[in-house]
Amino acid sequence: MNQLDRDSVVAGALERLIPGSVTRDARLSELTTYHLGGPVAALVRATSLSALAAVARVVREFAPPVLIVGRGSNLLIADRGFPGVAVVLAGDFEHVDLAAAPGVVRAGGAVPLPVLARRAAAAGRCGLEFFVGIPGSVGGAVRMNAGGHGRETVDVLRNAWSVDLAGSGEEMVRPAGELGLGYRRSALTGSEIVTGAEFGVGEAEPSVCEAAVAEVVRWRREHQPGGANAGSVFRNPPGDSAGRIIDAAGLKGLRVGGAVVSTKHANFFQADPGATAEDVHRLIREVRRRVHDATGILLEPELRLLGFEEGS
Repeated sequence: MNQLDRDSVVAGALERLIPGSVTRDARLSELTTYHLGGPVAALVRATSLSALAAVARVVREFAPPVLIVGRGSNLLIADRGFPGVAVVLAGDFEHVDLAAAPGVVRAGGAVPLPVLARRAAAAGRCGLEFFVGIPGSVGGAVRMNAGGHGRETVDVLRNAWSVDLAGSGEEMVRPAGELGLGYRRSALTGSEIVTGAEFGVGEAEPSVCEAAVAEVVRWRREHQPGGANAGSVFRNPPGDSAGRIIDAAGLKGLRVGGAVVSTKHANFFQADPGATAEDVHRLIREVRRRVHDATGILLEPELRLLGFEEGS
């Protein structure tokens, strides 16, 4: 069976199990902040645990490639797209519980981090303000130990819940200490999807929390570009900043096709209208090469690159 036939069989199986939740040949560009990338054979919008259990059943039977998409803010997908199944959370996974327990806020894996930060602040639940500057989801924050402004997800996370789509399909609780959270990494596998998380918070007057949120927003607008980008492209080397290194190499404004290194923050690469994913990919390779030639430092991508040739 060739790939096209396999994709069709997988999509059909998903449509039978979770009708109305599957889109064939969906454009992944609509799910990423770069607004780039080709199609995926089957896109599942999972609104419940039963839907995820159905996806897991199909994955166990047919073993298609699986792509878990949050807010698409740390993702570059090749123009040729992604074979297999992409899963996006919605519905039951968009809930925020601000009164789960004293000192605790719970949120579904699909909740945007800025929404979580603002809602917690408005309720006088402080400590999550740094999330307002991260355009990802709760699930993505757990997976990548997202952080900014001197704080990381590991500093506030108590527990997460996840479903292994290549496993039983049952939801499991994952204490923060067992997730292997480090600098922009976790021990979660590529087939595990974070369905929710529990965060420790303090209490203060809402005005105090909201002022902290406003300060993060002000800083971000002053120092980071808008437009079509995916945040930091490279991880910071130990004791240094990737943005500073790229800037010092004189690469602000460097362009490849429709992709350009931001003149506002050198670790942000923007995609102009008409750009392709390959333009961005080539710019990443070129910046990495030039920095290595100039400094001996080999920058490692923080951005997830999917569908590109190995080693290219």
